[in-house]
Amino acid sequence: MKETIKDVKQRMDKAVGVFREELKTLRTGRASLGILDPVRVDYYGTPTPLNQVAGLSVPDPTMIVIAPWDPSLIGAIEHAIQKANLGLNPMNDGKVIKLPVPPPTQERRRDLVKLGHEYAEKARTAVRNVRREGNEALKALEKDKKISEDDLRRGLDEIQKATDAHVEEINKIMAAKEKEILEV
Repeated sequence: MKETIKDVKQRMDKAVGVFREELKTLRTGRASLGILDPVRVDYYGTPTPLNQVAGLSVPDPTMIVIAPWDPSLIGAIEHAIQKANLGLNPMNDGKVIKLPVPPPTQERRRDLVKLGHEYAEKARTAVRNVRREGNEALKALEKDKKISEDDLRRGLDEIQKATDAHVEEINKIMAAKEKEILEV
């Protein structure tokens, strides 16, 4: 029973971690390297994460500088950024690519918050699915007479407490992100 509960908690932690990673891709008006995570550069026929073919830096809150290790990749990097549909327009000076990050409009901010809430709901659903699977596993253990009815009740209560804690964590993370996005 302890292994089942431990597994449930680990899987719930993983769902929260995935949610945090998804939120990093939301642009808040401040330059963040997280918004470039989905960008894949065609590096000799292989889609490669941008941070593996170039040095990335944020010299100021409205600019990202991309310095390719191989200068012949500048065109491929520009193409990959445009293809990723981030709403950013790369500027190339031959050696580095400057990526200005304009502050989003109020309407775009509302869209970003809406998208964030969709990510949060997906994460809450994932946590609830893990709860359901954990509950089913405990009920199967009780049915096979491997744990008592009292142990089943305690296990179900513990899984419910873990679920509540993880859903609350997701809500807090989303509230903080919403505040960050809507700040002008």
